Amino acid sequence: MFQRFKGAVRISPGFILLLFWFAAGNGWGLLGTILLAAAVHEAGHCLMLRLCGGECTGLRIGVLGAVLETGSARLPYGRELLVVLAGPGANCLMAAGMRAFDMGSVGAMGANLVLALFNLLPIYPLDGGRALYLCTAWAAGPAAGAWAVRWIGGSFAVSLCAAALCLMAVTQGSLWLLPPAVGAAAAAVRCLRGYEEETFPSGGFL
Repeated sequence: MFQRFKGAVRISPGFILLLFWFAAGNGWGLLGTILLAAAVHEAGHCLMLRLCGGECTGLRIGVLGAVLETGSARLPYGRELLVVLAGPGANCLMAAGMRAFDMGSVGAMGANLVLALFNLLPIYPLDGGRALYLCTAWAAGPAAGAWAVRWIGGSFAVSLCAAALCLMAVTQGSLWLLPPAVGAAAAAVRCLRGYEEETFPSGGFL
């Protein structure tokens, strides 16, 4: 499994440039902390996917986030919901373990918690947006799920984009708020285009 998955990892040049830009302004230590939290997040998705009978076939990492590619077989709504929530859940468990056993730094715990909470926002393609679709579709059908993604997720995405832009204005143009603003705008467009079944978005705007 790991050899197959490792061979299918694709990282965009833009993401590499973003990493160097972040490290130049914030240091390699903080970058490593964030990347470790992201690795825990993806491992949670992959492990639960395997436990639920699915298959990880690849991982695409770009400027706006990570997309976990899966096999063609669809999981039942309940199992897919477990897979979706396993990423944020893994981050929460990691933070709780650090706290319980007095391991890791406050920054590491915070990175895991922030990543978990951010990905639970009901915005597609974040985990929360996919969970919104699955819960609604499970209860009222796929059409209702698509409606929820389009209008509820789209509204949250537009609000997040507006908040990031306002905060940029207040902080006199902090460039680190630009990627979230662009990511939120892209998510708003995706929400309005509708829910896509062929890939498994995981992770936030990186």
